[in-house]
Amino acid sequence: MVVCGDSALAHRLVSELATVYGEQVTVVLPSVRDRHGPRIAALARRGELSVTVIEAAEPDDAVLLDAGIEGAAALALTASDDQSNIHAALRARRLNPELRLVVRLFNRKLGRHLEELLERAAAVRALGLGAREIAASTVVLSDADTAAHSLVAAAVAGTSKIVQADGMMLRAAERPAGRREGRGALCTLALQPESDDEDPRLLPDDEALEQADSARPAIVLEAVSNGGRGLTGPRGGLVGTIPFGSFFSRRLRLASAGLAGLVTLLALLTWQVTGEPLGHAAYLALLDVFAIGDPALDDSAGRQLLQLLAGFAGLLMMPLLLAVVLESYGAFRAASAVRRPPRGLSGHVVLLGLGKVGTRVLDRLRELDIPVVCVERDPDARGIALARERRVPVVVGDVTEEGVLEAAKIRRSRAFLALTSNDSTNLEAVLYARETRPDLRVVLRLYDDEFSTTVYRTLRDSYPGARTRSRSVSALTAPAFAAAMMGRQVIGAIPVQRRVLLFAVVEVAGHPELEGRTVAEAFEAGAWRVLALDVASPEDRSPDLTAPLQVGEARREPELQWDLHPGYVLRPEDRVIIAATRHGLGHLLQRGGAPNPPARERETGP
Repeated sequence: MVVCGDSALAHRLVSELATVYGEQVTVVLPSVRDRHGPRIAALARRGELSVTVIEAAEPDDAVLLDAGIEGAAALALTASDDQSNIHAALRARRLNPELRLVVRLFNRKLGRHLEELLERAAAVRALGLGAREIAASTVVLSDADTAAHSLVAAAVAGTSKIVQADGMMLRAAERPAGRREGRGALCTLALQPESDDEDPRLLPDDEALEQADSARPAIVLEAVSNGGRGLTGPRGGLVGTIPFGSFFSRRLRLASAGLAGLVTLLALLTWQVTGEPLGHAAYLALLDVFAIGDPALDDSAGRQLLQLLAGFAGLLMMPLLLAVVLESYGAFRAASAVRRPPRGLSGHVVLLGLGKVGTRVLDRLRELDIPVVCVERDPDARGIALARERRVPVVVGDVTEEGVLEAAKIRRSRAFLALTSNDSTNLEAVLYARETRPDLRVVLRLYDDEFSTTVYRTLRDSYPGARTRSRSVSALTAPAFAAAMMGRQVIGAIPVQRRVLLFAVVEVAGHPELEGRTVAEAFEAGAWRVLALDVASPEDRSPDLTAPLQVGEARREPELQWDLHPGYVLRPEDRVIIAATRHGLGHLLQRGGAPNPPARERETGP
């Protein structure tokens, strides 16, 4: 395996491949002294791991050849720059047409085009060499997309335990161990620890469930919806379009309505005084208002008085029209700029940080019609354009300064997401938000596992009535990247405290732990469990069970059967969805050599 990059994702990915899957990994990075280079170099110095480090400014042809790209099984490009990842992917595909490519890209549309381009390039290259059809694949992933769903669920629903597959939304809900079964319940994923010194027990067997205290919390997998949106938020409030009222203030609208009523009254009085038809009387009144009618010198006193009142009304109309022009011009200018949080706003989500992850989280929140107020220090940040397009209020300022969170209406918010790339900034903002609102639900992004666990437990003990969640984006996404390099699709990850359960698509053929066994026999407690069976024929199977429907595409029939009979025998041609621990999935996907046994002991890391 070859990994290019020195990001947090690269460090997590190398550790995942070397420790969980037991793979031989070569890392190409600019320097072992900058960013996460020292951590990656520390993995290379561990004698029990097969990790090699190559320092190079960029992964050009010579560097890739030195890394053994011609004989490599897979290449992961994890740099934060999309352009450099694309260049390296094109080089690698030319050097090794059969290479499995996993590319990190933020631009989703560009990623789809890149996948098609590289697949065609591999086919053309193979034909040029006179080779038969090859099994090369290209997978484009976004760490921001992979983590955004979990972060949004943690902030809005109070849980990040959400998985989507084949139009089905699954939620891991906490239930007492003695009352696990309920509507839509599929299986028990974990038993929560009874004390802080213990770890949760993942994928327990029936014996462990029977011996557990009936009041002990258990994590149960439940079906939330089939084809629906799943998470929903309050509608209204901060919508994505510009309402009519934003162009004209309330006082201006009232003044315009009052003046229109006055003109109507003058028209009715003119009709009564002159005896003219109503239409002609209204016409005379308007001429008087705009001061373009003839003086009523020979008319009655009542008509002359009405003409004077109409002229006075016309004088009032001039400044009113000027105010309308100025306010509408200011509203159109404001439409191209970020909005300020409106008065009286409440029940919204405060989002700190509009980088890559924050932008994806903002996009997801607005798709769910959840009101959001963003806080960002850099006025040119990546997500500012999206916030301006969606008409989302933004407070531009340093969150560590006094009054910034107050301007975001933190006291009346429903949740706070701290998603900057700086751990100390996120922690400082969360601590200040906790002081301001002790019961506020907070989700903060932290990289270091040990530090994150300490922060989580401290906040939980200090504020027992509030929900606190700490998440690492690289920890949530590294298992998906590693599985893609192994040729498998991870459709979701559910955190259980600081550990994680993975949901992956696995072909039964070639796995003696699954092939020829019943669903009950294929269950390995603490390692993996078969959840669903793909009932579609092999030629009609969807390549991506998590892909949303495209515009104009007819809804597909469900491909997954979740209520499997324990006695069903798994056949080689079957494709199944499994829930597995990191080590359990690594054991299943082992490509050769001495396999690592499934880890039932205490797992470290996320």
